[in-house]
Amino acid sequence: MKKIFFIYNYFIYRLKAVNEHGVHSPFVFSLLTNVIYNKNEYYSFQKIEKVREELLSSKKIIKISGSAKPYTLPSKYSRLLFRLVNHFMPPKTIEIGTSYGINTAYMASANSNNSIITIEKDQEIAEIAKQNFKQLKIKNIEQKTGHVDDILKAIVANNQNLVFVCFDGHHCKQDVLNYFYLCIDKVTDESVFVFENMYLSAELKEAWNEIKNDNRVTVTLDLFFMGLVFFRKTQMKQHFVIKF
Repeated sequence: MKKIFFIYNYFIYRLKAVNEHGVHSPFVFSLLTNVIYNKNEYYSFQKIEKVREELLSSKKIIKISGSAKPYTLPSKYSRLLFRLVNHFMPPKTIEIGTSYGINTAYMASANSNNSIITIEKDQEIAEIAKQNFKQLKIKNIEQKTGHVDDILKAIVANNQNLVFVCFDGHHCKQDVLNYFYLCIDKVTDESVFVFENMYLSAELKEAWNEIKNDNRVTVTLDLFFMGLVFFRKTQMKQHFVIKF
């Protein structure tokens, strides 16, 4: 049933999706042309993709969320995370759901001055990510392992503003919304929230729709596997389905 739901929503996404010529927002047009559709290669991409390949070909099986195969976003989305961090230059990035650390590595490599705090509830998976960071010689990552709610509450309490937050590692509507509402109290006009895999189930899609409709959210971009959320008060409220 979930597979049918996913395929159906991807079909609808493809019907609705537009490129930069189908948007009427200078902010979104600039973001599409300069960041989202930017095809430049960076020196760190090849090294991180080598680690991804090693993970996917590994004979060691770690079960995560009922799957026996290591899951990572398609590489073009990981590279987009790199470009987003490189473009917005947040002083600190919060990632909810380290998994094997591929996306974490991309975001950390985009800006060595960007301090990344990444949260993973599974100790064994977090240890694999730690080894991957060591192999890649990335030092601007702070790993936290344990109960996500408690860790995130402490992070939010200790930071005046949250500029860049990446939400992953969640598989139920209530978790997504709890994390979103916890973080939204610390947003500014410059904040960017990234949501991954919001079409994996009907309840995750419901969470995504609630987030889009929140009155503090102004602009959202739906790239299917990834959703971008902005809080710029100077922007009129708009939702874009973007071909990617």
